[in-house]
Amino acid sequence: MNTFGKDSPDRTDPVARAQAGRRSTFVSVAVNVVLTIAQGAIGVVAGSQALVADAIHSLSDLVSDFLVLFAGHHGSKDPDDDHPYGHQRFETAASLALGVILLAVGAGMLWSAIGKIQHPEALQPVKAVALWVAIGTLIFKELLFRYMLRVAERVRSSMLVANAWHARSDAASSLVVALGIGGNLLGYHILDPVAAIIVGLMVARMGLQFGWTALSDLMDRAADDDVVAALRAAMLDTPGVLGLHDLKTRKMGDMVLVDVHLEIRADLTVERGHAIAAEARRRAMLRDDVLNVMTHVDPVPAPAPDSAQVAAAVEAQADR
Repeated sequence: MNTFGKDSPDRTDPVARAQAGRRSTFVSVAVNVVLTIAQGAIGVVAGSQALVADAIHSLSDLVSDFLVLFAGHHGSKDPDDDHPYGHQRFETAASLALGVILLAVGAGMLWSAIGKIQHPEALQPVKAVALWVAIGTLIFKELLFRYMLRVAERVRSSMLVANAWHARSDAASSLVVALGIGGNLLGYHILDPVAAIIVGLMVARMGLQFGWTALSDLMDRAADDDVVAALRAAMLDTPGVLGLHDLKTRKMGDMVLVDVHLEIRADLTVERGHAIAAEARRRAMLRDDVLNVMTHVDPVPAPAPDSAQVAAAVEAQADR
């Protein structure tokens, strides 16, 4: 779900990322406006609680879309005195808000559907038009997911990835709704509210996932192990770096902040030690997901030559 493309320049251009995010989000807004109206109206007319629940789900998408637009606008701003590292965490905060909204929407769906099941005598057959609307919603949501995920991977935005997978959860919920309505049409009337319960559980689960991930990032969650290993290897390969320790990372939106202690020969000049540390930092910053690297130089004794090197030096001296 978090695999990003590596070939597009958009991934490191804040303006390009913001523009791509706005375009994809406006497409999502247009689709969700149409689907919310269609599902809500037909759900009420056809007597399908599952379709009405799916309409509420689509309505929550509109709220999340506006959150994405808000965060994309603020997250693309340049660093300032109050935010010297930039504003990338606006995206993380928006993902957290999106998770809370989804959790609340899912809980509301569950409450309503369980109330219907507790009074089965009130359940009525739905009209066939509800099934066609559910199938059409499924197709549009799946197409929207594929489009939004492609944009998110190109610009490397976890917020857009979250919104794309939200669209995929809508497609899955629409499939459940279609099955529930189909069962109702076959005479199993209880399947319509059962489908609404499943949709509610799916929405709540997605909200918990997004909310917990965003909360972890706001609490300075470390970068993935493969990112840390790549950073360690890049800096250790720097000529003059004898070792490193206390390598720490923390997420800043989709970017990574790095702190590291570099072990450099103590008998070098300050200027030379600084140059080695600067080169190690430059190599780490070659990764497009690294926002900044803070280095600290720790002087260590020069490594003693091994026995083979000593023997070679003695033999060379003797030959002279």
